Amino acid sequence: MSRSSLQRAYGIWAPIYDQAVRGFSEPLRQRSLRQIPQNASCQILIDGIGTGLDIPFLPNHCTAIGIDLTHAMLRRAQNLPSTIPLVQADAEVLPFANATFDFVVMHLILAVVPDAGKALAEASRVLKPGGRILLLDKFLRPGQKAWIRRALGRVAGAVATHTDLTFEEILAERPELHCMRNEPGAMGGWFRLITLEKTA
Repeated sequence: MSRSSLQRAYGIWAPIYDQAVRGFSEPLRQRSLRQIPQNASCQILIDGIGTGLDIPFLPNHCTAIGIDLTHAMLRRAQNLPSTIPLVQADAEVLPFANATFDFVVMHLILAVVPDAGKALAEASRVLKPGGRILLLDKFLRPGQKAWIRRALGRVAGAVATHTDLTFEEILAERPELHCMRNEPGAMGGWFRLITLEKTA
């Protein structure tokens, strides 16, 4: 899916996005973001902030910034009572310097972008050594047949998401990232909570 097609798709999704995903994703977002220390300052990038569903669960003592490709999604996030800066930007070409953030939050973004490998590489680039990437998304397990999900991926990828990504294949391209956590989240483990730490 091209970036312009993705913007169009999520421009359509924006008015109903919260109703579609809040119910199942909110508890998972909370679980993921609880990993951010509650007693130390840090710099956080919300990579693919969408309508801002992560914002209520961010620690108050940390400094955060959110990016999203789609203006319609950012416009909804701007309506929240928050002072977090929002930037329209591409997850595959982040407008930040190397080693800027302590945490990069990627909730329901890797399975959306055209190239998940590029997006993860960019997240790693802007992450400080010792920093962590917090992931929530839908992935197939290595070797999993999942014929329906794979077949659906050919259709869904053209609409707004990929259903046939295997995370381990994406991670294999990033030797500097070490997997600290990889556990089932929802829908029988299709949605997973993953924590990566940058070792170098």
